Amino acid sequence: MRENYITYLKFLEERLNGFFDRQKEYICCHKGCSLCCRNAEFPYSMLEMQYLAEGYFSLNDELQNIIETRFNTLRENKKIFKGEKFLYDCPFLINDACTVYEYRGVVCRTFGLLSQGPDGTVKTPFCCFKGLNYSKVFDENTQQLSDEKVKAIGYKEQPLGFNLSYEFLTNPDFERGFNIIFGEKKPLLDWFYK
Repeated sequence: MRENYITYLKFLEERLNGFFDRQKEYICCHKGCSLCCRNAEFPYSMLEMQYLAEGYFSLNDELQNIIETRFNTLRENKKIFKGEKFLYDCPFLINDACTVYEYRGVVCRTFGLLSQGPDGTVKTPFCCFKGLNYSKVFDENTQQLSDEKVKAIGYKEQPLGFNLSYEFLTNPDFERGFNIIFGEKKPLLDWFYK
């Protein structure tokens, strides 16, 4: 199943590279920017976790110890957390770089683009509100992308939303098409509870 999952990732990466290239005028992603790795839950399926574990075990002992310590701290913090949704920085993020980049999950690969839901609504990545992706064409007053700003700046492409929801990209159609089983899905941290 590992090889089938790698085939799926290559298929996904090819599509995503095309989407990012098409929207490059709006994208501010660069090495060292790690906003997408912070303050989230990071949904992962069992299949993604198995692949991520390969990346973890390929790291040297020092990095593994740092990551394990971070997971232990997060688990303890979650135990005393009183809110609804426990958000955290990804434990695999060290010095603003992903230590398991080639093994990262689907949600990590898609972040930064506009995503379009089944009802046609377009969701802006939260980095837009930090002055990054799509921020130059985002209207603060209407809380929407502005065609007027797109025209005023002279962008060649319109901002486009793609169907990149985690639910869509890990659905049974992809499982059948690539002969894979994503399995149970839960937040990254929850996979590390003993």
